[in-house]
Amino acid sequence: MELHPEDPIQWASLHFAVAKLGDARRVERAKRMAVAMLRAPGESLPRLFTQPRELKAAYRFLDNPHLDPQGLQAGHRQRVREAMQAPGTYLLIEDSSEFSYSGRQPIEGLGFIGNAREGLQGFVLHSVLAVRWWGKRDRGKRKRPEVEVLGVAGQSYRVRREKRGRGKESSAQRKHRPRESEDWIHSGDRLGSPPARCSPDGEAADPRVRWVRVADRGADLYELLVQCRELGQGFVIRAAQDRGLVDARGGKGEGRLFPALRAAASRGSFELELRGRGGRPARVARLQVGALRVHLVAPGRPGHARGGLSPVACTALRVWEERPPEGVEPLEWVLLTDQEVGRLDQAEEVVQQYATRWLIEEFHKVLKTGLGAERLQLERAERIFAAVALMSVVATRLLALREWVRLIPAAPAEQGGLAAVELEVLCGYTHQPLRTVGEVALALGRLGGHQGRKGDGMPGWLSLWKGMARLQTLVEGVRLAREIKTYG
Repeated sequence: MELHPEDPIQWASLHFAVAKLGDARRVERAKRMAVAMLRAPGESLPRLFTQPRELKAAYRFLDNPHLDPQGLQAGHRQRVREAMQAPGTYLLIEDSSEFSYSGRQPIEGLGFIGNAREGLQGFVLHSVLAVRWWGKRDRGKRKRPEVEVLGVAGQSYRVRREKRGRGKESSAQRKHRPRESEDWIHSGDRLGSPPARCSPDGEAADPRVRWVRVADRGADLYELLVQCRELGQGFVIRAAQDRGLVDARGGKGEGRLFPALRAAASRGSFELELRGRGGRPARVARLQVGALRVHLVAPGRPGHARGGLSPVACTALRVWEERPPEGVEPLEWVLLTDQEVGRLDQAEEVVQQYATRWLIEEFHKVLKTGLGAERLQLERAERIFAAVALMSVVATRLLALREWVRLIPAAPAEQGGLAAVELEVLCGYTHQPLRTVGEVALALGRLGGHQGRKGDGMPGWLSLWKGMARLQTLVEGVRLAREIKTYG
């Protein structure tokens, strides 16, 4: 893991050394706080810093008016962007998530969340997670291919100043109201374009480097699809709207998207493991897939009637389940992609890239559950934003560990993301040698409550996180015992 070295201090130096904080001492404090969060994920600031002087310094750091989330992540994002210049395919997975700080006294700078319910305060975090896509999975495998988690490629905070469900609005109010769909457009502008190939004009994108934005239905926006084309970004986005279709010139209407796809024949089928969610257990689905090359009609926009702007040329895929288990609602996805899809394996790869989207949900869950972002006892929004920005970088390392053990389970144990002393203590605790990354992951999982039965598979990030937290306690005990022996 080039971007996520085993040693926490080395890792923090790599990601925060060039943070734009206006003072070298603030950079050093950011490193210390990141290392502490990594060694004891989920602990409160008083538990992370037991010395009063260190705790006071941490609060003073978060309270500094020069502390900006963008500047705090500047070094990390620079490393991520540098990694995305190398030949390869990179998925830019993005989504928004509400962070709640309800049930407390009002916190200065936070806004409304939820659906017009009283007493809910917080903000909306929009994150872009960059991962390296290593290619197609082996035929016959049900799981999506493993990826390499690089880090946060973009992040923004939105505070709602008005309640949702506020009743009727005038057309003028609706026109000038800030829209959360803007977050998707702004994130694309900040990401920019993939690197240009070495040519005199320096304008054409390097064909060896592909950036693909992957998102759910919230990103089904005409402006976003046009933006991807203009910036040279690829996209795999789940359609939310049954858009009209036109011919290549944008003139003659050709029906609507969903009926056209449902009338298209299947190009074949494959199996995909669906994760459990919302009380529904994980299962394996046999999916059919069809694809059409389409031109999506432009919606009406100020100064332009429907169809007045250029249509969006793309490939639309329908992914559906013909025979779901009894009592289970059949799966159906409609995906939009810039890629040409002529063969079943090409269609399957697009579906697999979309199935990787769940990582952004896991990322937000790591922030909330694993690192305790919603448990922060801070009095102002600016403090919370700074702490979440710091935690977000730490979260990428925790998530990277989970993907890394899936990617190279047979690699030597020393490549498993643990420092030498951590690996030594883990071996001592389990009373067995740990030769591979997979064995390290299973041992960590057992520490975190994963049972490791034959059909359980590799532990998830939550089991790994709990195992890491417990391992840090054991390592600290070993260090203290050695110090006592040395000075005794």
